[in-house]
Amino acid sequence: MRFFIVDDDEAIRSMLAEIIEDYDLGEVIGEAENGAAIDGNLLTVKAIDILIIDLLMPIRDGIQTVRELIPTYKGGIIMLSQVEDKEMIGNAYSLGVHYYITKPINRLEVLSIIQNVMEHIRLQNVICNIEKNLNVLNSEKVIHTSTPITTKRNAISASGQDLLAQLGMIGESGSKDLLDMLDYLCISENEEPINHEFPSLKDIFTSVAMKKLGMKTPNPNDIKKEAKAIEQRVRRTIFQGITHLASLGIIDYTNPTFEEYTPKFFDFTEIRKIMLNLQSNIKPSIGNSRINIKRFVKVLFIEAKKANNLLS
Repeated sequence: MRFFIVDDDEAIRSMLAEIIEDYDLGEVIGEAENGAAIDGNLLTVKAIDILIIDLLMPIRDGIQTVRELIPTYKGGIIMLSQVEDKEMIGNAYSLGVHYYITKPINRLEVLSIIQNVMEHIRLQNVICNIEKNLNVLNSEKVIHTSTPITTKRNAISASGQDLLAQLGMIGESGSKDLLDMLDYLCISENEEPINHEFPSLKDIFTSVAMKKLGMKTPNPNDIKKEAKAIEQRVRRTIFQGITHLASLGIIDYTNPTFEEYTPKFFDFTEIRKIMLNLQSNIKPSIGNSRINIKRFVKVLFIEAKKANNLLS
């Protein structure tokens, strides 16, 4: 990845460049001490993937700069600031800023956020390529209902990955199981529409387990054992998503990811409970949380289809 850093503090720029270099995240292509020194054309010519920019700077601040960049710059944006004004943060998110890092800088936080943005960009590129393929099919007058199942499965899988990344779940072991479940649902829907009666979790877990075992006639006990393991991994992964959204909500209620996905995927009562625990420095426990796996999987499938205009 190619980075550009804009901050009026030279020490901050140096620290960020060092983190990027130490962890092999990419290359810092350029730096500036205020927003007036850059524009969309500059970032485009330098093929910048991620812009890291300070919120408050002399001459032109981060908000003004991002507002000027958006029409031409399509890369990722990370905002830096020690100011925690929720209105300003909300403005940054509404302009297209992907993440917000508070000062003083924490090395591990910076690493985690940059990696999340990198994964988000990678998945967006995958989705973009799939959309191009779908557009080619449409231009050849292939009707929607006859979209090849393989292309549809790939599109839903890519969108599913993007959603899991936004929910902070993509690095969890159960994320692969969730993607396998999306694939199963896609195949099942192709054979028989499932809009009216969603498959039972038992059927989904069993089918995914059989595919994972990869045997023509697997032992029923092995299937049952693997299905249970899948359920446990998925439960832990969904709990990570709940915790991630709760963390975003604590920082900023206007965070677009928090606002959009919390009511869709989860019971807000559970999210609120985790938020209270985190604010009280109490480690959230999966054992004390109600996790509705079926609701999560169903919404994930619907949102993945919606991202590709595959809803019937």
